[in-house]
Amino acid sequence: QVQLVESGGGLVQAGGSLRLSCAASGRTFRFYFVGWFRQALGKEREFVAALSWGGSSTYYADSVKGRFTISRDNAKNTVYLQMNSLKPDDTAVYYCATDLSNRAYYSDSARYASWGQGTQVTVSS
Repeated sequence: QVQLVESGGGLVQAGGSLRLSCAASGRTFRFYFVGWFRQALGKEREFVAALSWGGSSTYYADSVKGRFTISRDNAKNTVYLQMNSLKPDDTAVYYCATDLSNRAYYSDSARYASWGQGTQVTVSS
């Protein structure tokens, strides 16, 4: 089974940038869909971005489109989430996930079987 470890979270001022990493071990990442989700305090987990196994297709939530970019480095078995123009509303714990059961449901967290432990992102105003 794959193990996922997120890193790169932290405290940043509004308008700033962070790059989150999701490193996989136990299995090569390149043949799997990978998603990023986030969960703010007191709210449900929500979809942020997803990347197809070949990296040719990317998907974004409307709230982050144009500000966030998902990418992968197959040599490092790592997926990234570059977050620019951060807003206080982006404050949340960010999770990466894989083992998607049906690629048509890439934005549905329940369709992913493997999750990392999460990394906290806090954006101050």
